[in-house]
Amino acid sequence: MVPRALRPPHPRHRRPPGAVRDTLTLVGLPLLAVLALPAAFAGGGTRRWFGGRAESQRAEAQTAKDDAAAAFYELDTAQRDLRISIETIAAVDSSPAARRAVTDFEAFGRRIDEVSHQYISAVDAHDLDRDDLEASAASRARTELTAAKKELGRVKQDLDRFAEGLGPLLGKAETQLARLAPSVERARQALLAATGALDSARGSGLTADDLATRLAALGPELTRLNEGAGQHGVPQTLERAERIIREAEAVRADAERLPERAAEIDRRLTSLRTRAQALTTRTGQVEPVLSELRRRFTAACWQDLQQVPDQAADSVRQAERKLAEARTARDEQRWPDATALLSTVRALLNSTDEAVSAAGDRLRQLNAVQKDPQQEIERTRFAVRDAQRLAMAGRHTPDPRHARPLDEAVARLERAIATLDGRHPDYWHFLTETEAVRQTANQVVSRIREERGAGN
Repeated sequence: MVPRALRPPHPRHRRPPGAVRDTLTLVGLPLLAVLALPAAFAGGGTRRWFGGRAESQRAEAQTAKDDAAAAFYELDTAQRDLRISIETIAAVDSSPAARRAVTDFEAFGRRIDEVSHQYISAVDAHDLDRDDLEASAASRARTELTAAKKELGRVKQDLDRFAEGLGPLLGKAETQLARLAPSVERARQALLAATGALDSARGSGLTADDLATRLAALGPELTRLNEGAGQHGVPQTLERAERIIREAEAVRADAERLPERAAEIDRRLTSLRTRAQALTTRTGQVEPVLSELRRRFTAACWQDLQQVPDQAADSVRQAERKLAEARTARDEQRWPDATALLSTVRALLNSTDEAVSAAGDRLRQLNAVQKDPQQEIERTRFAVRDAQRLAMAGRHTPDPRHARPLDEAVARLERAIATLDGRHPDYWHFLTETEAVRQTANQVVSRIREERGAGN
């Protein structure tokens, strides 16, 4: 870009040197001579006349000079405006397309310097205000200035086309810049809200040390955010602002939930302690159930339950130890540790509950089948017949894939029934066999319905 000091003055701001010389001449002439001047200058104007052709060439050259000056200023203005756009793109976008745009603009700068130098050289080479300007000199000036103007215009057209091609990049950059200030402000407000929520939680007697640590970790990020996009770049600043917003909002939410979380942990501690005490009582009732099972049924009906009392008692003791650890973690406000320990306690108590319940459930099932095995038999046969009817629906013969497992299930049921004829029947084996037969029937029904659903 051409420095302002080297630019030629605009024609509107130039005072013709001839007028200055005429004024000085008038000051030095006698009064009589001055009075006679109007006659000498009949025809108007202040420049001496050297012939119509010379003046015509001078005028054309001056017009060419004015046109070239206008083209120069238009190109200079376009370059200045485009530089702002390029700087906007470079500040926001680091993509290959953006880098290429910067490089292309630099190349345009070199072209503009070249044509500007050509223009300035043409202006400096010809003084169109000389009184003795010859027609040939004026003609050369016009030719050179016209050529300079054409080159300036050609570069201006190329620059305009280049600027039009920057539309998508510039739009993207301006969009990001428009997001910058709101994002930075939202980040600051998010940090302020998180700080307020943390102070409120501490005011209720909670230390919230982990939340304070998380919030303090955002301090350096806030410092970089305040240093601005000029130092760290617009994309990086936007990303930093979004990260601060996300993490600060998480801290705020956790701080607001903290009193409720503490109350929930307290409720769970109380509930699980009560449940552990109840299981301790129930575990003591398993041994009498096992005694009755041993007395009335074969070993196959109860031997898998022999370890239940010891295992249940051990599980309850583990649960109580974990409860104590959870209580300590809660008092120290180590909320994640307290939550994890309570989950372990619940899992231990669930498995213990299932084991303790299994002994009582076994005794009830065996009592029922010993009293009336026919009810279990009919229940199982009904499941098989229901599957058989579905397999025959709309068919003259069943599909072998359905008929075979159902036939095997019928045979398995008959074998299970036969085991009841002995002196000491294994009722538990009978119950497990009938359950297996019902599962087979249910699987066949599910398969048939899936196949017919897919066919429809």
